[in-house]
Amino acid sequence: MSYSANVKDMIETNRKNSKLAKFEKMIPFLLFLAASISVLTTLGILVTLLFETVLFFQNVSFREFFLQSEMRPLNPTNPQFSILPLLGATLLSTGIAMFVAVPVGLTTAVYLSEYATDKVRRILKPLVEVLAGIPTIVYGFFAFTFVTPFLREFIPALDRTNILSPGIVMGIMIIPIVASLSEDAMSSVPNSIREGAMALGATKFEVAFRVVIPAAISGIIASFVLGISRAIGETMIVTIASGSNKNLTFDVTQSMQTMTAYIVEVTSGDAGAGTTAYYSLYAVAMTLFVFTLAMNMFARYMTKRFREVY
Repeated sequence: MSYSANVKDMIETNRKNSKLAKFEKMIPFLLFLAASISVLTTLGILVTLLFETVLFFQNVSFREFFLQSEMRPLNPTNPQFSILPLLGATLLSTGIAMFVAVPVGLTTAVYLSEYATDKVRRILKPLVEVLAGIPTIVYGFFAFTFVTPFLREFIPALDRTNILSPGIVMGIMIIPIVASLSEDAMSSVPNSIREGAMALGATKFEVAFRVVIPAAISGIIASFVLGISRAIGETMIVTIASGSNKNLTFDVTQSMQTMTAYIVEVTSGDAGAGTTAYYSLYAVAMTLFVFTLAMNMFARYMTKRFREVY
């Protein structure tokens, strides 16, 4: 008993006298500071957007911003500020992108998870993920110089700048997000579930679409929502290829401007600092922030709601 007490006293004495004692006391604080960086950054962004957005709404009513349909911020005689044309273009481009990304990405994930051999998976999955590493400005010029001229061969009414081409190219860009995350979710499904389904006479196709996908649905939905958030926040593709038409329309052949493209236009110097048009970019950015935050919260809810624990 006395021996163990002496050893404990020796350890405590060495710990107090150690040169690292002060540093060890600082470690929890340093780790807390590192963990707080993302939270503090988000709060800083939110405070900045709120402050400037309040200045905007001192000159423009909520009714005009959210209910009217005209966006003419630089009109010298009668400027109008409505987010609906920008919001419509953003949602339309996002819908086109997900129409491309979801079926292609999900079928790619099914192949990688259920049909491809380990050797093929190790080769093909990194190749698919390479698409995510291509700079978005390259995608923008690809949409403008290749996809649009190609589509105009079949759709003569397609404008040189339109929402269809960047929407398709954004879908191609999002494919790796949907495919990679969905494949990870499917691969986490235990093989015993697959083997049990096959033992009951199910085919490989039935196992993939009736057993594995429902079992991995939380991760698959999360990949969809992440892809939507990525499409909503995309900037360079739509800035280059979608044009700057601020009319509220759902004709995909026409030129449109998304929320992110509008922010680029205003920050490029078209609107003087301190003007209502200048502050409008913060109101648009705040709306974009709320949209992406809502999508992330929805993804967390769906993940918890449908999560399967094995």
